[in-house]
Amino acid sequence: MEPLEQALARMQREVLAALQAVPDLQRTVEAFEDLRAEAVFADRGVLTARVTAPASPPSAPADSLARVIDHTLLKPEATAQQIAQLCAEAAEHHFASVCVNPWYVRLAADLLAATDDVAVCTVVGFPLGATTPQVKVFETLQAIADGATEIDMVLNIGALKSRRYDAVARDIRGVVVAAHDAGALVKVIIEAALLSREEKIAACLLAKAAEADFVKTSTGFGPGGATVEDVALMRAVVGEAMGVKAAGGIRTYEQARAMLAAGANRLGASAGVKIVAEARGEGGTTEDTESGE
Repeated sequence: MEPLEQALARMQREVLAALQAVPDLQRTVEAFEDLRAEAVFADRGVLTARVTAPASPPSAPADSLARVIDHTLLKPEATAQQIAQLCAEAAEHHFASVCVNPWYVRLAADLLAATDDVAVCTVVGFPLGATTPQVKVFETLQAIADGATEIDMVLNIGALKSRRYDAVARDIRGVVVAAHDAGALVKVIIEAALLSREEKIAACLLAKAAEADFVKTSTGFGPGGATVEDVALMRAVVGEAMGVKAAGGIRTYEQARAMLAAGANRLGASAGVKIVAEARGEGGTTEDTESGE
């Protein structure tokens, strides 16, 4: 297998060449050129530790752990009553956000109006990423008008696999501009389980070039969820200034700790209450909402 440093350097050159044809990305391309594989891999000891994953990840206090969890309910049959319960749990435990489908953004925003530390997150182009850029921008603007302050968008996976990096960059950038103009964050879902290592690197480089705030592993509806190896790779590619969200299949405190140790600084989970209870040594319930994350 090609060494990771070489793969990153090669993909940087390929992605940069594609982005030269995207005028509104030129400014970010120029800044992006300063990123070199040597800088990313300067501390090889840290990188090795992340890729292999520590056998005993450091403990995270329950309160600080809750602050990095997006409490998630994305299943299509979710009811208003279940969304209300999700919001009540988020307010009680001070989760970073609730992540709900666009139909429920206004309801979640109303329910959390008196809570100043829980954001409303929603999804765009979900779960396939195959809608057009114009549709994704409209979804973003509508979600923000309804009260969302964080947008988890699915990139165009087919375009990425077709090496249409210019199209992927425009797709992401449109959502980023729409969201950032309104003060909202953007997380780019790469659906890592569908991608080769090279494609994962390209997806992260494109999200970084388009000035997204996070890269995210999974929708929770694909063939696999977050893995320690994917989180470590994504962190290595985007560096420390950008966020990495692990989502999909995180249902225990041990899994959450492992993702954080690998480099994630946000977690998407439907089992947030259980995870925090385990962090406090309370055991917690074995049930979760099976929400797609």
